[in-house]
Amino acid sequence: MSGVRRAWRELNQLAVAAGLAWVGIVPFLATLLTAGLSLIGVGLPLLDRTLVGTRTLLDRQRRRLPGPPVRSPYRPVGGPLVARLRTMAGDPATYRDLAFLFAHFCLAPVAVVLAVGLWLGAAQGVAMPLIHTVAPGAIDNYLGLPIDSLRNAALAVVPALLVGVGAYWLPRGLLHLEDLLTRALLGPSARAALAERVVELADTRAQTVDTQAAELRRIERDLHDGAQARLVAMAMNLGLAEELLARDPEAARGLVTEARTSAGTALSELRDVVRGIHPPVLADRGLAGGLAALALGAALPVDLDVDLPDRLAPPLESALYFTAAELLTNAARHSGAARVAVRLRRVDTTVRLTVSDDGRGGADPERGTGLAGIRRRLAVFDGRVRISSPAGGPTVVDVELPCES
Repeated sequence: MSGVRRAWRELNQLAVAAGLAWVGIVPFLATLLTAGLSLIGVGLPLLDRTLVGTRTLLDRQRRRLPGPPVRSPYRPVGGPLVARLRTMAGDPATYRDLAFLFAHFCLAPVAVVLAVGLWLGAAQGVAMPLIHTVAPGAIDNYLGLPIDSLRNAALAVVPALLVGVGAYWLPRGLLHLEDLLTRALLGPSARAALAERVVELADTRAQTVDTQAAELRRIERDLHDGAQARLVAMAMNLGLAEELLARDPEAARGLVTEARTSAGTALSELRDVVRGIHPPVLADRGLAGGLAALALGAALPVDLDVDLPDRLAPPLESALYFTAAELLTNAARHSGAARVAVRLRRVDTTVRLTVSDDGRGGADPERGTGLAGIRRRLAVFDGRVRISSPAGGPTVVDVELPCES
């Protein structure tokens, strides 16, 4: 029964695509009309509104696709009317939009007719014995098989079943072709994707420099305000103890005790600073052990699932460790969850960390600094972060990092 529902759903999706294709021909024709009027000095505002409306319509088409999202390929548009039109007229994505609207208008209805025709043909063949019995001679041929007897009418069921198999799978193939067409024409071109990647890498480089500078300032501040102050106090106490040793041994002993306490505190603070740079547990037990330690110390119960056959490079282990720590902290503070699941896998040259909780959802990466900081940290490694957090939950954060094979 599920197969029938799936076939019906895919046929409906084809019908929706055909409907959208017929709707899409309106902005296509409107663009051509207003562009023609603009050549004689009128229609510029209409052309601007038409192009903006077309882009809005096709952005919805991009979001309709299943699978990986299709990024909007348009150049930023702003300024006065003429500048806006010049930008859109010089954007290759504008012409790719028009090509898609025309191709979609031509192909989508044909696809629906073909899919529905196959189903009707299969139904006719299966019903051929009944048709021949009720109205002999009404149909004299089915796919080259003469229907001149009840026996041949019954034999028509065999090719009809084959047609039915084709009718079952055809809509899925046609939807896949529509997906390919949409991604090819409505996604960024290879040149635009390369330019976008260059800009992304330049931004990542700048963010990395800023992040490293901020990290160095933090380490310097922690050392200055913590361990350095303790060491200065220890040196002063030892100097005073040296002066008092001959005439007041008890006072000197007290100063030495204070110096020893300061030394222990300074050592603890130095360990905290080192732990913030590269946690010792990673050096001792690797990322799997580090995640296990995080799970044990987390404020919420954690279901940990790690499948990592080999050690990763230390910078990758450190980045994933701190990412998991930040996500566990966020879940405990903001999600209202009862449990958290942490899953780590390595597949070929990619390592994937997934942290999910059963909380109320609604996490917004634009608010706060936690999720934005994770993105900045992982951008150094060309990592990708995907966040799904609908209202009501659950929240799922997927992190993917390339790693050496």
